[in-house]
Amino acid sequence: MDKKNNYRWFVLAIGVLAQATFAMGFAGIPITGILMRDAYHFSLYELSFVLGSMGLGVAASEIIWGILTDKLGDKKVLILGLWSSAIVYALIAISLTPEASLGGVKYLHLGAALAITGALSGSINSSSGRTVMSWFDDNERGFAMSVRQTAIPVGGAIGTGLLPWLAYSYGFELMFIVLAIAGFSVGLVVVLFINTKHAESEYTSKSMLTIPSPLKSVEVWKIVIAAGFLTVPQMAILTFGSIYMRDILHIGLASISIILIGVQIGGGMLRIWALSSIKICSFFYSNVLLKDYYAQLCGYSVTNQSDNNSVKPY
Repeated sequence: MDKKNNYRWFVLAIGVLAQATFAMGFAGIPITGILMRDAYHFSLYELSFVLGSMGLGVAASEIIWGILTDKLGDKKVLILGLWSSAIVYALIAISLTPEASLGGVKYLHLGAALAITGALSGSINSSSGRTVMSWFDDNERGFAMSVRQTAIPVGGAIGTGLLPWLAYSYGFELMFIVLAIAGFSVGLVVVLFINTKHAESEYTSKSMLTIPSPLKSVEVWKIVIAAGFLTVPQMAILTFGSIYMRDILHIGLASISIILIGVQIGGGMLRIWALSSIKICSFFYSNVLLKDYYAQLCGYSVTNQSDNNSVKPY
């Protein structure tokens, strides 16, 4: 096996690490909502605003970061996202925590800071995905991206278990400092070990092709909107589930963390289980003729449900 084949798995591991670092804060901070309400003296409305702010920042910035990734390159954007979000975490630790602010913290200020963190962290999704895809061929990209996506529940499980413990035992100041250190550390790993020369040569050769912008495609927007609605239940449970279980079901913090860790691990296991299906999809998508055939076959099946004999492959 040549050096490229060995190195691509190393790149995949770094992509997983970066994605897990993002998920650790994104999924872990909402679990601390029970402690945050008491420590910051927030009402339920104020707490809901704060917990939802980071997700809002991520959603608002994804498209922008995707465009910047295409323009600037995945390594630069990945480093920018990791280090800038780490800086904001550090600023929150020294100015927007009960330990650091004697006069109290306003929920609008903390919510705005977390929204900025989410907006900056959103770059990790697009840039780490592009980094991984550039090192894998068409028939393996589905598998590689599934492994990378598994980092989201894995990182979320780590954050769900670690952050509430840190906040309860040592305070929110240390919790945000740990998130900042994690972001700086992974960013340094990207600086030292990610090589973009292979990706740049590959995308340079493909840049001669004239490809219409996906932002102008109605079909792309339909898929994006549908995918967005599919993530609503997941985000609602992960963001507000801890508050619901505490206030309505009267479950303790330790039990809540265990339950939501189980949810995250279960999500990761299901993604791994789906890898075989993704590899099959990668194979079919690498063959244009088969892709066209199955697309038309599905279209005929939907429009001619009453007469199966009318489905004829071309």
